[in-house]
Amino acid sequence: MRLAGKRALVTGGRQGIGRGIVEAFVREGAAVTTCGRGTRPTDLGKDVIWYTLDVTDAAAVAELAFTTDGTDILVNNAGVQVEKTVADSTDADWEAVIGTNCRGVFNLCRAYIPRMPEGGSIINIGSISGHVADPSMALYNASKAFVHGLTRSIAVDHGPRIRCNAICPGWIETGMLDAGFDLAGDPDAARKDALTRHAMRRFGKPEDIASMAIWLASDEAGFATGQLFTVDGGMTAASPLNPGLF
Repeated sequence: MRLAGKRALVTGGRQGIGRGIVEAFVREGAAVTTCGRGTRPTDLGKDVIWYTLDVTDAAAVAELAFTTDGTDILVNNAGVQVEKTVADSTDADWEAVIGTNCRGVFNLCRAYIPRMPEGGSIINIGSISGHVADPSMALYNASKAFVHGLTRSIAVDHGPRIRCNAICPGWIETGMLDAGFDLAGDPDAARKDALTRHAMRRFGKPEDIASMAIWLASDEAGFATGQLFTVDGGMTAASPLNPGLF
């Protein structure tokens, strides 16, 4: 029960990584609030508080911060992905991706930092795509690089009262992963090739990211701040040579 007595807010907790973090935090004893654009999921645990929220709406975010009177742990997980190059991206794509992945994280941090107690922890969900560019994901790649930079700035400007770190997931078994493979000419072949590039020979699961989030949220990570923690099964540790051929 490493998070007993702590309050946590996780954005985008409907599914995928966000849901995995919500469930893990509950198991560790936190009082968990989560949010999303739609109505409360029917399968969400009864002990989890749900708010309908568009993170791009600064006024709505500020109202939520007032209503909840702050939090001990803030996890900025809400994010969207558009599979396009720069030349193919529209203004609407910009608003969707940059609005949610950049402005949304900024809105939550700006609203909650003044209301977080001494020892508070902010965990931003970045991506390996903020380090290396996935093909046809221009806006998504750029948005995650922004998250990484904002993470460092918050750690520097608001420490030691608040710690701020980012988790940079690799390829995690969610709908976003499937959408990425759908871009390939042969999705099945692309998936098999990608697996061989992982030292762990599997893709990640939401619970893999949730385990890192638990540590970062806990007092055990009291000296960790301003860092980007890559959790990708060893994929970015390898050279471009396909290890499956050797």
